[in-house]
Amino acid sequence: MSLLIVNAGSSSLELRVLSDEDELLDEKDVSEWDGSPDPLDAMAGDAVVHRVVHGGERFDGAALVDDEVEAAIEELVPLAPLHQPRALELIRHTRSGDRPVVACFDTSYHRTIPASAATYALPGSWRERFGLRKYGFHGLSHAYVARQVPVPRLVSAHLGAGASLCAIADGRSVDTTMGFTPLDGLVMATRSGSVDPGLLLWLQTSGGLDAQEIGDALEHESGLLGLSGSADLREVLAGVEKGDDASRLGYDVYVHRLVGEIARMAAALGGLDAIAFTGGVGEHSAALREDVVGRLGWLGAVEVRVVEAREDLTMATQARSVLVKQSS
Repeated sequence: MSLLIVNAGSSSLELRVLSDEDELLDEKDVSEWDGSPDPLDAMAGDAVVHRVVHGGERFDGAALVDDEVEAAIEELVPLAPLHQPRALELIRHTRSGDRPVVACFDTSYHRTIPASAATYALPGSWRERFGLRKYGFHGLSHAYVARQVPVPRLVSAHLGAGASLCAIADGRSVDTTMGFTPLDGLVMATRSGSVDPGLLLWLQTSGGLDAQEIGDALEHESGLLGLSGSADLREVLAGVEKGDDASRLGYDVYVHRLVGEIARMAAALGGLDAIAFTGGVGEHSAALREDVVGRLGWLGAVEVRVVEAREDLTMATQARSVLVKQSS
């Protein structure tokens, strides 16, 4: 059975058609995607497999999409507003055809994170009522990295427009930098990463900003863009070379947070055997990798790997398992 793998980002779309032996039969990348489902219609595949960013507490693995699963995905839109709506629209589009549709969730890989790392120090009534916990994201990517670098203690660094780290112990996620939503953790292209919650409360109570303004700024106007004026690390590095102060600040903050969070992941693992860089930035910015690894020398001898991001292969494996169960 061939699979059409659909990976919808906030502004990009990656399509892959894989044979039953994971041979790449066709591919299409739309870098400036407007949300239209049209690119899917020209792609083959006996079944369609979608990446879904947030699976909440319900989904601990891939699921065959029916009306109930689709409704559950829709309920989680507020927790991943950049990605979930677009994935949902594509799911609905492909469900209108006659091919089975499978959803694979970025959060499911992190279900093995222990309570000590996943629990927020908030009132128990809140945690129970609202399902407040660290969910983690980029799980499909981190799971693939874990298979490619099978060491006991691994930090997977998925660095792209969105960015997160995962502490992986013997193939299992035991901590990660993103939390209840994909806003948490590292500095990203346009997302802030971790921010003092008291600062956000102050902006509402004393700064006069409403929740919508704050949310939009945290998602779209912060991160590297807010620091340096550009969301593209290549442009930031070029600015650093030219002596631009804003570019220097943006890069230094980005690296400072990244190095500190890698150290925190190493602490969760009780040491570190390897760091694996993946994602557009992680794979292609040798300068960044050199700067980050150079500041982590105190961790001792650590293998450094670059792994091509292949969420599609993780999704294909999960989808075939679901489809086999459905047909038996």
